[in-house]
Amino acid sequence: MLLLLWLPLFPSALAAQPSAPDPIPAPLRGLEFGQLNFLHTTDTHGWLAGHLQEPSYAADWGDYVSFATRIREKVEARGQDLLVIDTGDRVEGNGLYDSSEPKGVYISEILRHQPIDLLTSGNHELYKQNTSEAEFFTTIPNFRGNYIASNIDIFHPGTKELVPLAPRYKKFTTKLQGIRITAFGFLFDFTGNNNRTVVQPVEETIKEDWFQEAIRDKDVDLFLVIGHVPVKSQEYQAIFRAIRSLRWGVPIQFFGGHLHIRDYARYDAKAVGLASGRFMETIGFLSIDGLSTSTPVFKRRYIDNNLFSLRHHSGLDEDGFPTEQGRNVSRLIAESRSALHLDEVHGCAPRDLWMSRVKYPSNDSIYTWLESQVLVDSLKDESRGDTPALAILNTGAIRFDIFQGPFTQDTTFIVSPFTSGFRYVKDVPYDQAQLIVGILNKQPQILRTPRYSPFTPLAPPEQLAYSNDIVADLTVGASKPQQAPLSGQEPELIPGYTTKDDAGTDGDDTVHSPISFYRVPNCIQALVAANASAVPETVDLVYIDFIERHVALAAKFAGLDVNFAQESEVYMPSMTLTDLLLDWVKTHWKCE
Repeated sequence: MLLLLWLPLFPSALAAQPSAPDPIPAPLRGLEFGQLNFLHTTDTHGWLAGHLQEPSYAADWGDYVSFATRIREKVEARGQDLLVIDTGDRVEGNGLYDSSEPKGVYISEILRHQPIDLLTSGNHELYKQNTSEAEFFTTIPNFRGNYIASNIDIFHPGTKELVPLAPRYKKFTTKLQGIRITAFGFLFDFTGNNNRTVVQPVEETIKEDWFQEAIRDKDVDLFLVIGHVPVKSQEYQAIFRAIRSLRWGVPIQFFGGHLHIRDYARYDAKAVGLASGRFMETIGFLSIDGLSTSTPVFKRRYIDNNLFSLRHHSGLDEDGFPTEQGRNVSRLIAESRSALHLDEVHGCAPRDLWMSRVKYPSNDSIYTWLESQVLVDSLKDESRGDTPALAILNTGAIRFDIFQGPFTQDTTFIVSPFTSGFRYVKDVPYDQAQLIVGILNKQPQILRTPRYSPFTPLAPPEQLAYSNDIVADLTVGASKPQQAPLSGQEPELIPGYTTKDDAGTDGDDTVHSPISFYRVPNCIQALVAANASAVPETVDLVYIDFIERHVALAAKFAGLDVNFAQESEVYMPSMTLTDLLLDWVKTHWKCE
């Protein structure tokens, strides 16, 4: 049954971080608890301070610690059980992670204060050797016994032996009801990991003896599959089929991630999957009733991560909601942000610049701004003199919107957290070079590669889920949910998630008006030349080093005879895209 509430705005209802905005009141749907309950986070990417420019998502990790404690108290008082889940990509994407040296030292300390019952790795934990080793030596010990890695191995930095990153699976019983659970933790068929780690394809992993023995165990009430895997994916379908081929009557609960969307998949009457968004915008909730019956009941909710939602669902006011542990974590976050100078202002954005809320190209598109201003003004290797350059940038290199107002040290890493630099091939015929972006954008069949190829997507992750040119907000087919009028009037809604999934349109806890979503190209390009009106004969072909394999393949189809492995060189040494953006902002966006 839906419960719609209109919450009043209390002036003293402040978010935990001092600079966070107050939440805006909105109609809410309540949580529907069951025999077994879950809270889920995924793709947090370092956003543990919450969203300091977006009221709907302004709660921090300390608030989540309090919320998980209060929900656990609530369900256990009913004789039910709660499990807290995280499915990876906890790193890269926010100043709290990316601006420390070494990266992640503050995040690791903050994360460990949340009791997480089961967690696993994402792809971002594996891109670089130092990140995967930090996972091995710090995160896994911090959550000893709860971290699962069913298909990830690592070369032990000490012994040099190939060993599992963490245990392959876990069998346990719940605290109050003794529900017998066998849990697995998977990563999708990822091939961009560093060479000190190994990711085994899922379909090979599920053939191994240990997995086959685990799913043949008769003393299991629920198979729980957590993973950094889209819930609608070949990998999860393979796992589902493998379990169902032997255990047709046992419920299976999947938790996924990676695509940065809210999503819910129904595999059969006893198996569902939940994905819970990105960047600490969403806390996923799921409950299961009737585990031992022929018709178990699954209920899901996507919770907007702000204090009004969290307090309402826990049934507590601003005095009763926070726990001592939660307050301590919020203080730790504030101290960490201060130590990293994340509130230092480098400039002031004159307007909002959007990744996908507006059409590309347009004046309010972050990609139009990049190609028409940032790259044109700032991309220049002095050693190349006045040689014109054609610069190619993949849209996935940008991770978040820019909001009008202060552009801080934190904003720098929120918008572009990666350490990718630039490479180039000199003196390329312009008429062939300018074809490359068209090939990357308009002919995906040329770049379609075998399933386990080393090629990674070029566009932002959430776009991988979409098939239409425009959908409402961040889920395919999203639409505005129905709501009950209050006092004879329909309230004015704030824009936000309006999710449509396999269970319908009532999954979001907060009733929002929809946000437009427009597709963006895989890549953009800019001609950087002293005389922009003249068409050059040759250019330096400049690109982000992360996409070199894509560019090299597209160059072949453009008729270029270039050996990128031998002929490419570093362009603007020691300059990353993040540095380039920051330098431009400092120069051009003055604060009045």
